[in-house]
Amino acid sequence: MTQDQAQVRNQEENKNGLIEKIWPWAALVIIVAAAGAYYYFYGQKPVLTLEQAKIKATEFINKNLLQGGTTASIGQVTEESGLYKISLKVSDQEFTSFMTRDGKKFFTSAIDIEAIEKQKNAQSQTPETPKSEKPKVDLFVMSYCPYGTQAEKAILPVVSLLKDKINFELKFVDYLMHGQQELDENLRQYCVQKQEPQKLNDYLSCFLKEGKVSDCLAAVKIDAAKLAVCEKSADAEFSLKKSFQDRAAWTNPNYPPFAIFSADNQKYGVSGSPTLVINETKVAAARNPEALKQLICASFSERPQECQTVLSAETPSAGFGEGGSTGASGNCGQ
Repeated sequence: MTQDQAQVRNQEENKNGLIEKIWPWAALVIIVAAAGAYYYFYGQKPVLTLEQAKIKATEFINKNLLQGGTTASIGQVTEESGLYKISLKVSDQEFTSFMTRDGKKFFTSAIDIEAIEKQKNAQSQTPETPKSEKPKVDLFVMSYCPYGTQAEKAILPVVSLLKDKINFELKFVDYLMHGQQELDENLRQYCVQKQEPQKLNDYLSCFLKEGKVSDCLAAVKIDAAKLAVCEKSADAEFSLKKSFQDRAAWTNPNYPPFAIFSADNQKYGVSGSPTLVINETKVAAARNPEALKQLICASFSERPQECQTVLSAETPSAGFGEGGSTGASGNCGQ
């Protein structure tokens, strides 16, 4: 063996010896790191199953968040963005809440970053609203959509402020997502507006607090006879109840139609609740009285004195009830 060959052989032996010495320690480091990662993600934060999360949410909500005998029923529980998304219903109103997967933190609502960014982008891309001497303002809603009621609560102070200086009309999305009660209430509000328009705001202000129809009709002194005649006439004209019951007549396979404002829905591209149209232009806006006032006032050829009045900048809560909202503004629609 030459000297060079001997030197190469010694280098190989030294290298193999070093690997044999290091390998047990390197393997130990890998095992410890893997165990640590497992502990951090699984051992440190035990994960509830979907069924366990459902039971935990039901007990927590009913024992700690609701009063007066009211209870919540939990629907579907799914995993979304590292949290459990919980669909629930309280007194026929639907809500969405969230809980950490270990069941230690509960959120009555969550801010959807993507939805807000999309809304901001939509607002920035909204075409400039045409101006007119008396702006035409149409708000399309579903009467039991929590975001539709949110928009109504936001716009009513603006309508009360501007009164007959604007032409405001409450309209309805041309399909129903909340069953028979929504069909009945859409029809009822349509007829209150048609028969006694001066009482619509007062009726809505009452209805949006607790959804107590009979109490609100009595409080606002709606003419029951006129209301009944209008409801019967509109039902016959637009085949509302008949098409509700006849699934073969549904143009949308998932939801029954509500045809009173179908033409306007198609004209303005209305797809969900709420949708705001000013001077025949569909617009996006923050759902608080001051933001809506500014948007509507910008559509006047000459702003009236009332536009100088500052309204609340607080976003109303979604669904029935008073108070503000800490969650994002969503919509009911496809």
